[in-house]
Amino acid sequence: MKLKSLLLFFSMSYAAEMLAQQPEDPTPKRKNDHGAYTIEQAISDNAQLYTISFNSLAFITGNYGADCFFPPGKVADFFGFQYMRDNDSNKMGHNTDFLTKIATNVISILHEDQLNKMIALAKEQEEIYTEFAKKRLVLIKAFRLSLEGNIPKNSKGLNKDAVINYCSELYALDGTLSYRRAEVIGGIVSSLTPEQIQAMDKLNFGNSNSWPMLPETLHKESMSHRANVGVMTYASELFSWYKGSLKADIYFCPERHGTYFGGFYLKDYPAMGNHGYSISTTLTGDAGKAFLEILNLEQREMVKNLIPLQKNNLLEIVKIRTSVSTLLRKFLSGGKADRSEVIELVKNYGKQDGEMSWNMVDVLTRINQQLTLAQREKLKKLRNLEILPKGAYIFSDLISLPEDIDCKGLF
Repeated sequence: MKLKSLLLFFSMSYAAEMLAQQPEDPTPKRKNDHGAYTIEQAISDNAQLYTISFNSLAFITGNYGADCFFPPGKVADFFGFQYMRDNDSNKMGHNTDFLTKIATNVISILHEDQLNKMIALAKEQEEIYTEFAKKRLVLIKAFRLSLEGNIPKNSKGLNKDAVINYCSELYALDGTLSYRRAEVIGGIVSSLTPEQIQAMDKLNFGNSNSWPMLPETLHKESMSHRANVGVMTYASELFSWYKGSLKADIYFCPERHGTYFGGFYLKDYPAMGNHGYSISTTLTGDAGKAFLEILNLEQREMVKNLIPLQKNNLLEIVKIRTSVSTLLRKFLSGGKADRSEVIELVKNYGKQDGEMSWNMVDVLTRINQQLTLAQREKLKKLRNLEILPKGAYIFSDLISLPEDIDCKGLF
């Protein structure tokens, strides 16, 4: 016990030291950048425990299609938008109109040539987004087969190294998207006129109430749905990146990793196509806690043991995000970053995500085998969402259930 306590002490001391030694933000300090949600809170034991528990509930009571649901904004997320969303003093960060509201304001400020660069980027990256989503389907199928005990014959289960390497290659696409986005958006920011900067400065980073409600002026008919989503995402992130900080870019929400288990579907499905809908900020914690209470003592400890198991992964992720965000911010001041360095860093990011995900599947597979009928009934009631997709999702777009996904290489 003394050795475990000592190791935990040094682990937490390292975390505090590493977070304290983040490089100085090269951009000017702005107001409203001291919100309640921080990277320290995101990687805290409680935040991680209830997030893992919520995802466990979604995974055990869900299906393959629900596991595939994934907000596109969680890809290439080094631009401060999640921090701005979580720390909005107007408490509207999780409203379905939040992104649209800031994106339409930014689009109204941009000149035609600047907007056209953004549209060209969205069309250029559309195929990479699709490739990213399709690669997730393979990983998710393997995880779902493991949970349900339908593993290939003569297999001992998921191959940990194969999962880690697969996630690394998946994240290489994330790095590609991130680098190119920073390059183009950084160029647009560098081209802002004094009048445009003045208009941007009227919009408050920390208070969405300062953003006028403007009509959408983007000509959707000239591009695909995914490209349109891309332009709106880029516009919102241009603002959060330009008006934010390095601290905002490094930040992630607790559910940013291990996104293959249906938690986003369970949380976001009621908001789909529902303008003005605010997603509950307490659902994850409340349902996660209730999930643990349904488990028996042994099962509960299995979930809790994931927290120290993934601590080093989370610390490494913070370190990686600090390096990547620092490199990408060079584009904001007219500089350049080394593309290969960014990609390699993000591939390592994927390895951390892959190891955490494998650990979670390993534990939940064992728990799922032990659940009683009474526990399953309680979990189904706790889920409180009977709708399960008959198909799968490419991000938030429903497609027919794919029949040709080969995931044998992950076993």
